[in-house]
Amino acid sequence: MELKQFLNHVNQGFPVEGGSPIHQYMSQLAQEAMRITAQLNNAYYEPEEIRALFSELTGKPVDASFRMFPPFYTDCGKNITVGKNVFINSGCRFQDQGGIYIDDGALIGHNVVLATLNHALDPQERATTIPEPIFIGKNVWVGANATIVPGVKIGDGAVVAAGAVVTKDVPPRAIVGGVPAKVLKFIDKTQEQFPARERVFLAGK
Repeated sequence: MELKQFLNHVNQGFPVEGGSPIHQYMSQLAQEAMRITAQLNNAYYEPEEIRALFSELTGKPVDASFRMFPPFYTDCGKNITVGKNVFINSGCRFQDQGGIYIDDGALIGHNVVLATLNHALDPQERATTIPEPIFIGKNVWVGANATIVPGVKIGDGAVVAAGAVVTKDVPPRAIVGGVPAKVLKFIDKTQEQFPARERVFLAGK
């Protein structure tokens, strides 16, 4: 199997049956990702060196404006796409087999989890995984320790509060928080009026 064939399969949302040839290929990608992330996470690198390693991990070049603070973890890597002026803070975990798309200007906080795979609910088929992509829009801010689950779209300019678990699509310029995350307010009406306690709640980029 080739990478193009694998990506075509998962990007159409087709299940990956446990033990199948495509599942075995996915395991090979995981081994490669572990090799690259082990290199990335266990030494100091200049920003351009980090970009080179991230490009190797994703299999595509990233813009010179991309920034990341290691450590960074993924068990695939080849289905991550990032735009310009994207920043990923330390400790993030991307499960990207289903596709992770991060648009220009997005900020991803410490220890954020982006998960694009679900397991089959039938116990007899539990090893089968179902991929669904995550889309993060322009100038989105995802706060520290947030989790975004498969199939979620975050609209342009939105804010995901620290510790939120996002299970549904987020409208543009909305601020969401909680478990599961709910819309708290919209930026247009409140961007100059955050009380101190809310600034603490939203903090952590």
